[in-house]
Amino acid sequence: MTVRAVIFDIGNVLIRWHPEAYYEARFGPDHSAAFFREVDIHSVMNRIDAGAHFGDTLEDAARENPGWSTEIRALRDNWTDIAQPAIDGSVRLLHALKSAGVPVFALSNFGAQNFPLSEAQFPFLRVFDRRYISGAMGMAKPDPAIYAAVEADCGFPPETLLFTDDRADNIATAQTRGWHTHLFETPQGLANCLTGHELLSKEQIT
Repeated sequence: MTVRAVIFDIGNVLIRWHPEAYYEARFGPDHSAAFFREVDIHSVMNRIDAGAHFGDTLEDAARENPGWSTEIRALRDNWTDIAQPAIDGSVRLLHALKSAGVPVFALSNFGAQNFPLSEAQFPFLRVFDRRYISGAMGMAKPDPAIYAAVEADCGFPPETLLFTDDRADNIATAQTRGWHTHLFETPQGLANCLTGHELLSKEQIT
C-alpha cells in the first residue's frame, strides 16, 4: 500500500547521539574509555527513555558510582552539549516532507525531562504533526507496545507508515507490524528512500 506518513527517530537520525565523543574531548580518550567500561551509562539512559526521571536517575547513578560522579553528572548538566549537532541533511528532508504536505511524526526513545532541552535547542523538533516520546509514554522501542500506541493514535493504517531509525532492532519490530521501514545510515540514503516511495521529488530534496 502507498506510504502516506513518515515517522522519524530522532537520535542519530535528526540529532547526533554519540556521548563518547563528548567525553573523549572533555576528559581524554583513556579516561573516557574507562568510564564507559566501568559505568553502563547507556543502560541508565535506557531507564530514562522508558520513563524514569532524567535528573533523579542520573543523580542516583552518581551516588551509586562515587568514583565517576563528575562524569555521570556531566551528562545531566551538559545535555545540550552532548546530544548534538543536528544532522542537517535529515532536517532538510523533514522540512521538505512538511512543505509537501506529507504527515510527519516522531517516534523516539527520549527522556521526558531532557527532550524539552533538545526541543529548545533545535526548533525543528516542533514541526512534527505528532510526537511520540518514549519517556512521556512510559514505554520504549523496540517494545511492540509503543508501536501499537502510535498506530492507535496517528490515524493511519500500519501499511501506510514509513519509519526510519538507525537501530536494526527498532526497525525489525516495525516490520513485524507491517510498517515500511528504512534503516538510517545517511541523509542521502533516506532521501533515496523517500524519492523511491514518491513522497518527494529529486527537485524537492536539493
